[in-house]
Amino acid sequence: MTHPYADIADYRHWRRAPGAAVPAQLDPVARTKFSISREEPVATAGSCFAQHVMRHLDRNGFNTLIAEAPPTFFGNKLATQFGYGIFSTRSGNVYTARQLVQLFQRAEGSFVPEAEPWDTPEGLLDPFRPSVGAFSSLAELEAERAYHLDRVGEMLRGLSVFVFTLGLTEAWLDRDGAAFPIAPGTAGGTFDPARHSFVNFSVDEVVADLRAALELLRAVNPNAKIILTVSPVPLMATALDRHVLVSTVYSKSVLRVAAETVAGADSAVDYFPSYEIITAPHVRGRYFGPDARAVTEDGVRHVMRVFLKHYGGADQVTPAKRSAPPSQSQENAAIAEAICDEELLGAR
Repeated sequence: MTHPYADIADYRHWRRAPGAAVPAQLDPVARTKFSISREEPVATAGSCFAQHVMRHLDRNGFNTLIAEAPPTFFGNKLATQFGYGIFSTRSGNVYTARQLVQLFQRAEGSFVPEAEPWDTPEGLLDPFRPSVGAFSSLAELEAERAYHLDRVGEMLRGLSVFVFTLGLTEAWLDRDGAAFPIAPGTAGGTFDPARHSFVNFSVDEVVADLRAALELLRAVNPNAKIILTVSPVPLMATALDRHVLVSTVYSKSVLRVAAETVAGADSAVDYFPSYEIITAPHVRGRYFGPDARAVTEDGVRHVMRVFLKHYGGADQVTPAKRSAPPSQSQENAAIAEAICDEELLGAR
């Protein structure tokens, strides 16, 4: 009997699609809208998970765009400590689509937040990128911020491909609507309930913010290609009075639908299923560490193997340099390290 499912490809059928019996064979990408050459400048931004995209692309010979480089006398460790080379600019974690569009607006000068620096015992923090370190004076912070925003503009003009990883729907806003990567009072500053408000973005709000960000990008770079992904990392904590797992599922569901909505209507925007690879039943939870939250290096490599295969035509992912080969158990357990503002919420 002929019916719509009679002759579908194996990847469209749960039992026939590779991966259930051999997890390493899981590849949920049927096709991509475009490819990435080794010459095209690729820029990245987003949540903690986006950091892995940058380092693997760089390690595999792609032209990763670093628009905001560290001083020449910085070593690799110091540069990472102060937020250089983690993303294309020294932006820190851009968890939400609202942060992204506001970052682009600030770079072009159409939005100037009124938030003041956050005080800490070590110095002043930029409330929009607290993970890049403390500044010794307001003048130093403002000068570094101006340079940073100039570099964001340079990134927008210079990239060919922009990879953005959506991380959260929960956010804290200042009274002028400016979105912080983390709640005031956590990394520094003072939380003021009369000034700071909580928001849990809806699908429509995330879609609107993504489209606004892409419009700003295309105003200076009309040929840019965009890849959207969703971070598989669960929320560290939720501001709502419910279990953090429920908030996590809501957040990831909204982001996934929003990414699909934007990519489905735009030929230059693609969705890559990093979230699906890490959380798939096929891998039986093996890509999360003992805390059921941190993603293992083995999981990151699986994601990037699929990414490079489909976008870059590469069949292998170049591993990190090690002094000695690890055992299989060590390899599976190794946590893919990333710098995350959210970790401050797990301090106790």
